[in-house]
Amino acid sequence: MRRITIGGVKRRTGRVLKRAGEKLAEMPVAPVGDDFPAGFTAWSENRTNRLKALYPGAWKKQFVSEAPTSRVAVVVHVFYVDLVAQIIESLAALPVQFDLIVTNASGAPLDLDTSALANVDRVQVFDIENHGRDILPLVSVVNAGLLDPYELVFKVHTKKSAWREAHTELGGSGDQWRESFFSELLGSVQNVERVLDEFASDPALGILTSSGNVLGPEFWGGDQAIVGSLLRRIQLDLDVDGLRFAAGSIYWVRGFLLQGLRAFELSADDFDEEAGQVDATTAHAIERILGIVAGEAGYDVRDVTSLTAERDGRAFERYRPEHPESPRARVIPFYLPQFHTFPENDEWWEKGFTEWSNVAAGTPLYPGHIQPLLPSELGFYDLRTPGVRDAQYDLATSMGIEGFMYYYYWFAGKKLMDLPIEQLAASGEDQKFCIMWANENWTRRWDGSEKNILIAQDYDRVSAKQFIHDVLHLVTDPRYIRIDDKPVIAVYRITQIPDHVEVVAYWRQVALDAGLPGLTLVTVDVGTSMQGVEGELAAHGLDAYLEFAPHNMFWASLPRDNRGLDERFQGNLLSYNAMAEHAEARLNSTPPEHRYPGVMVNFDNTARRQWQPDMWYGSNPYTFRRWLNTTVSSVADRDRDERVVFVNAWNEWAEGAVLEPSQRYGRTYLLAVRDVLYR
Repeated sequence: MRRITIGGVKRRTGRVLKRAGEKLAEMPVAPVGDDFPAGFTAWSENRTNRLKALYPGAWKKQFVSEAPTSRVAVVVHVFYVDLVAQIIESLAALPVQFDLIVTNASGAPLDLDTSALANVDRVQVFDIENHGRDILPLVSVVNAGLLDPYELVFKVHTKKSAWREAHTELGGSGDQWRESFFSELLGSVQNVERVLDEFASDPALGILTSSGNVLGPEFWGGDQAIVGSLLRRIQLDLDVDGLRFAAGSIYWVRGFLLQGLRAFELSADDFDEEAGQVDATTAHAIERILGIVAGEAGYDVRDVTSLTAERDGRAFERYRPEHPESPRARVIPFYLPQFHTFPENDEWWEKGFTEWSNVAAGTPLYPGHIQPLLPSELGFYDLRTPGVRDAQYDLATSMGIEGFMYYYYWFAGKKLMDLPIEQLAASGEDQKFCIMWANENWTRRWDGSEKNILIAQDYDRVSAKQFIHDVLHLVTDPRYIRIDDKPVIAVYRITQIPDHVEVVAYWRQVALDAGLPGLTLVTVDVGTSMQGVEGELAAHGLDAYLEFAPHNMFWASLPRDNRGLDERFQGNLLSYNAMAEHAEARLNSTPPEHRYPGVMVNFDNTARRQWQPDMWYGSNPYTFRRWLNTTVSSVADRDRDERVVFVNAWNEWAEGAVLEPSQRYGRTYLLAVRDVLYR
């Protein structure tokens, strides 16, 4: 990708930002002809919402329930059995504990002698058909979640390359090429320590290969159309001139870059039948795609000649299992508690209505539009069921997330959907939480407007001062999330409250009287179009803004022509990437003051408003990872307690803002969070 400068900050991009309201031509039209196994047209027409395994079913019998302790994995694909011993011998150079995952397409049983590997821990061998070269087996390992635990991966295969022989301009035979990988990426304990030092010391390094093997657009070969078609699956446009990838498919790589391949929803049907091809197959395309998504995620692809001469010599020890680590920031996603029935919803809609009723009703509006967006491993949960919140919290904290900010619905003393948080408060569960008072009208269109109101905010009947008394048992809870030891209370639209300055002053006094050191009071930066706070925050009695994307962010329309949009569509089609890039440029040029920045996973409320949604195009785990990383880095210089970043959202399923695992993306967005927090 070419480099441009936005607001004084250099960024890799293939797109140009426009002013708000202008259209961006980044939503690619369907390529002319995609009649190949991984073609987008066939994928979008044939995919279903049925939950299915995208790996060999026989593997399940070999899965181990205990989580690994290693932070490094080695993935070996075997076709030529005569080269296995050399690979195993080379792995003796690894200076930290690692797990060995082997895919075997040789058709013969493997006898792996790992007795000389002092640091190998878990060894697993999975048989697989000889299909998709070394790439489909790697994708199958990813789809099975086998790589999810690892921060760093060494990927290698038994290589005898006809491709190299066909590219005489690169020099060297296939055997010489293979030997360069082993000698430069492994070779000796000191050499591997140097490689691991580089990954531990340089958070921008994503993929490292041997010298001379980072190639560019002159090596598209016949893969360009396949790559473009595959990228459409994750709503990413193709930058023809920006190709940069590690040739040869042997490299060290950040775990997330492989884990994120789950988002492509690849299956065996996407890969060509084996015919000795040296170009223009799905396997060759994925080789290039890995370099593309590395750049999209904010990572570099390099070879060993880029290794720095000076290093501290012990940085590699961060990859030892016993090495302590803590999250770089306090990431707090918003949490929607409307996944259980309650009388008001039964009355307003139909008996048994929950948010899942909306979610399941979504209909696609264009080819490849993922509607409905459905859950995977946590299922269609009911928040009244014991253990649901425990599973959510355990999953979230395993990725470095601190806790949830629950939307709190309070209408002149009337509470709705407070069952989950009240159950949490009454329990002994060690789960951190805080609340945002969602002080809008509740309407049939889910837009907080003055029309079609189901229940309204009525500040005249009951003063907003009463709110603090009704939530005091929550904010005094020792598990409640605090900043500078002061419980965090967020208010969605503070200026909607009459005499809000007086109200928040009263809240602060009540907190002091209750023995608290005070409150951290924040409001959502909704912008002037929604009557947001104007002027100095202190004058409003507030401590900080809370960013709640897409509120008061950069909105840029996308062209609608040639998109295959349903003719009934009357909503807004907007660019996720433009919003992310604009937010990153602002964060890099102007560090956020008196605000806690935020990012969004996505926003697409088709499930709620079907033909008139606000729908962002371009969200994928790699772009999200880059935006989140920039946001976390923007608060890195603060005191640790103040390094707070909000995410929209944990479980806003009907708005497409979902960190929870989905049938479409698996855990990939959560893995992006972990990659940022523990880089």
